[in-house]
Formats: sequence, C-alpha cells, structure tokens
Amino acid sequence: MTLVISQSEAMTQLRAQDFDALILELVLPDGGAIAIADFAAYRMPDVPVITVNSSSFFSDGSIFQLMPNVHSVLQAPVAGQDLAAMMAHLKGKRKRQPSAP
Repeated sequence: MTLVISQSEAMTQLRAQDFDALILELVLPDGGAIAIADFAAYRMPDVPVITVNSSSFFSDGSIFQLMPNVHSVLQAPVAGQDLAAMMAHLKGKRKRQPSAP
C-alpha cells in the first residue's frame, strides 16, 4: 500500500510501479482524481479504481462516464472494514477474469 496526498505524488508513484487497485479522493489540493485515474488507465488498463467523495458532487453517477475504470464510489467518511471488504471483492473479481491473449 502506498499513501500519497497530491496529484503530483500519485503520478510519480504510477510511473514507478504497478498497483492492484487505486483508492482516490475525488478532490485533491493540487488537482483531481480524474487526471490520476486517466493516467492509471493508460499505464494499467485493468486497474480498478474506488473513489471516495466527501461532497455531493458526482452524486448523479456521472463519474462512471468520466472515469471508466471506476468500480465504486464511496461516501466519506468510509469505515476501514468497508473499504477492506470492497478491496477483497475487487481482488476476487480480478482473479476470476480471463487473461488477455
């Protein structure tokens, strides 16, 4: 697990390593999660993204059109056990998918 608190840190980490999943706060001090998810989709097309939102922005579901690799939107604050359950679900889902040719 890698914790970053800015868009620039996230981009640096995404250039340096691959991830099994991403958990993104939609609003960051120096940018937003859309740019991070877009770059992650380019680098790791199958990486699932969970977004955490502390506002009512994107409550209409439009996030799924803007960020096609988003699998879930959770409302902050998120209980650790809920986040762990979502990650376990996504991990199991990825194992069941057939690999690309």
